[in-house]
Amino acid sequence: MATITFKGNPIHTNGDLPAVGASAPDFKLVTADLNDVTLADFGGKKKLLNIVPSLDTPVCALSTHKFNEHAKTHPDTAILVVSADLPFAQSRFCGNEGLENVVTLSMMRSRKFAKDYGVLLEDGPLAGLTARAVVVLDGNNTVRYTELVPEIAQEPDYNAALAALQ
Repeated sequence: MATITFKGNPIHTNGDLPAVGASAPDFKLVTADLNDVTLADFGGKKKLLNIVPSLDTPVCALSTHKFNEHAKTHPDTAILVVSADLPFAQSRFCGNEGLENVVTLSMMRSRKFAKDYGVLLEDGPLAGLTARAVVVLDGNNTVRYTELVPEIAQEPDYNAALAALQ
């Protein structure tokens, strides 16, 4: 369990992010076209998991925009934006914002991803959603970098996350 804050108030996750050097937990998440996907669907690509509570917030939107810019020039990397938003809302957001280089993935069918990655919020007003986090995986799904953002209203460390992809 980790303690982070939401608008300065302490809240807790269900666990800890996967350890650097460990194999990433597999997942089953839902794509914009309502299909289930797993880590295997992203082949040998490097992956950056931008884990956000909801795309319908300014900081989540900003981080998605920043990582989308990186993805434009790095086709060897899959930028996966994971949230509890419905796939319809995720698609609408990306369409309205002109985001074509990220893959949105929904936890609509299960919170197992959030539990396995240690980011499920256990208490506070956002309980049941995820903490803000970034996890970088290499082409073999080995964890190369993690960041649990200490205050949900803050942005992640983009430079460190993107450096981990190199």
